[in-house]
Amino acid sequence: MNSAASKSIWYKRQQCPCGDWKCYITHEGDVEEPSTASQLAKYNTMSTEAMVAPYVGMVFKSDEDAFEYYGNFARKNGFSIRKERSRLSPQLGVYKRDFVCYRSGFAPARKKPTGEHHRDRKSVRCGCDAKMYLSKEVVDGVSQWFVVQFSNVHNHELLEDDQVRLLPAYRKIHEVDQERILLLSKAGFPTHRIVKVLEMEKGIQGGQLPFLERDVRNFIQNRKRVVQENDALLSEKRENDTTELLEACKTTKEADENFVYDFTVDESDKVENIAWSYGESVHAYNVFSDVVYFDTTYRSITYGMLFGAWFGIDNHGKTIFFGCVLLQDETHRSFAWALQTFVQFMKGRPPQAIITDLDPGLRDAIGSELPTTKHVISVWNILAKLSSWFSLPLGLQYVEFKSEFEALYCLEVPDEFDLRWNEMVSRFGLSSDKHITLLFSLRASWALAFIRGYFLARTTTELYAKSVDAFLKGIFNAQTCLRSFFEQVGVSSNFQSHEFEEMQYVHSKTCIPIEEHARSTLTPFAFRALQHEVVLAMQYAASEMSTGSYLVRHFSKMEGERLVIWIPEEEQIHCSCKEFEFSGILCRHALRILVMKNYFQLPEKYFLSRWRRESTLIPYDDRNTQNGDDEWLQEFHSLTATLFTESSMTKERSDYVHRELTKEITRLLNEVRGMPPSEEVMDSTLSPTS
Repeated sequence: MNSAASKSIWYKRQQCPCGDWKCYITHEGDVEEPSTASQLAKYNTMSTEAMVAPYVGMVFKSDEDAFEYYGNFARKNGFSIRKERSRLSPQLGVYKRDFVCYRSGFAPARKKPTGEHHRDRKSVRCGCDAKMYLSKEVVDGVSQWFVVQFSNVHNHELLEDDQVRLLPAYRKIHEVDQERILLLSKAGFPTHRIVKVLEMEKGIQGGQLPFLERDVRNFIQNRKRVVQENDALLSEKRENDTTELLEACKTTKEADENFVYDFTVDESDKVENIAWSYGESVHAYNVFSDVVYFDTTYRSITYGMLFGAWFGIDNHGKTIFFGCVLLQDETHRSFAWALQTFVQFMKGRPPQAIITDLDPGLRDAIGSELPTTKHVISVWNILAKLSSWFSLPLGLQYVEFKSEFEALYCLEVPDEFDLRWNEMVSRFGLSSDKHITLLFSLRASWALAFIRGYFLARTTTELYAKSVDAFLKGIFNAQTCLRSFFEQVGVSSNFQSHEFEEMQYVHSKTCIPIEEHARSTLTPFAFRALQHEVVLAMQYAASEMSTGSYLVRHFSKMEGERLVIWIPEEEQIHCSCKEFEFSGILCRHALRILVMKNYFQLPEKYFLSRWRRESTLIPYDDRNTQNGDDEWLQEFHSLTATLFTESSMTKERSDYVHRELTKEITRLLNEVRGMPPSEEVMDSTLSPTS
């Protein structure tokens, strides 16, 4: 029976947020072994196909190819094989291989120990002569393996399909099953119950797993033995590596006073939790602190610690790294410390909204530590769990269910959401499902109908979720110690913060003055979002009501009308879709009314500072900045911001500035480099890129 250890020290958390130890999550996109059902289907297909028996003169590229071929032939014909002998030569290395039936030869006689009871186990070997012998030859400089002897004559009964799969050579516990077995064993499940749970989860009949109950028992016992042997070593490694990580934080703090970190120790004075952030991350938070995405997806196998990372979004739609934390567990206490520390790093200012995974412990901690912050559960984390929760009980109906679930998520009215949710639950027979109950109880934190009134700055999109995941995979791409991991986080964060967004010219799509004015004010990312709404606004008709409000509906759709309230004396406009409150970008319905009212540019209040061009982060090291020394630096920033704004008005301006500015900067750089060095060292704050 074969098994393999996990290769990565970081993995995605599998424990289900419902709290049931019998329930776990398989994240979509993870690499997994084929399911038992698919393996059986594949084998049945192979069995029905004609397979040529090996013969003398048959050629293989390698001895492993030959062993695999003979093994497939053996399984199809009711037996298994093993490698017996090989021969070496100085010129060819291994040049002969003997593969034989698993019942070939005889077991050597064993002497029974005197005075002890010894179980006399009968050997399966009975001198079977079935075999395939290979010889290697070099033909035109290429090594090839030839079958030089083959016999398929057995002196024992061959097995049927349902029996041959249980031979030791074909019994294998795949890695994903190993992790599940260990999780259930840790929860106190006896071996026979673990087997039943695996059969139920895979949707197969009893006895159809590719391994036996005794294989599960042996695997657990062997793993426990290994864990016991290595427990002291792992404990020592964790202690040493966390101490090294703490030393790395201290060293970084000495070199950069804007770097911040904090940690806790247990009763033995060993590092328990540790968090850190960088000066540029704190600076970025000062500008874009409205929404924070807190990812707690990954755990470390080696250190048994949970990794959490805080992210934001800048005015160009790019992901910003705010800081990270390593926690010893997933309790309310640990999450509360992490949130307190993050707010402390960010000078006591909590975010307006925080987006997280579906985690009861984290949810409770946010409620107690960030009472004024809106907590939102990422719908992309929920969608990734749907398959684990519902694909088995729903079977072929799962695809239809997922489509209906996604449609429900997009609804805008809470009452309509509740009504259609109940209809969906009834239609699919999920009224007693614990996951459906959990999702409905938390709907105010994830369904659009309940969260559209809160500003989330376009962090709920699939594109943003993928950006966060790409950042995390970039720092988890190798097996590293904690110090190396700390350095990798720093490298990734530094690269991200210095990645400039080029102010690209965006062509107009309408002749509406509102669009032209917005292009000179917003970043390309925000302008494209507004431009999309401007274009769609032309497809809507508006009807004025007796109250002075407007009903706005699509010219070809009978449903989906929106109520728009216009207050002219205050230049305020409100739409029932709440897109502006949600993303900071005016919706097509409000824009339709403003165009009707002959507005040639939007009121300034509808250009949020977080989406304006002047809010772009210009990374520079302000460690030695002193009051009064950066006047010309501010002037430089003002001039460049004005230049970018003016040059973006037309493509001709943009091309001209790009061409001339490159030449001028190159000329200035060459002149400065040619100046003689001065004994007088100037303050580093006078460099805009320092």
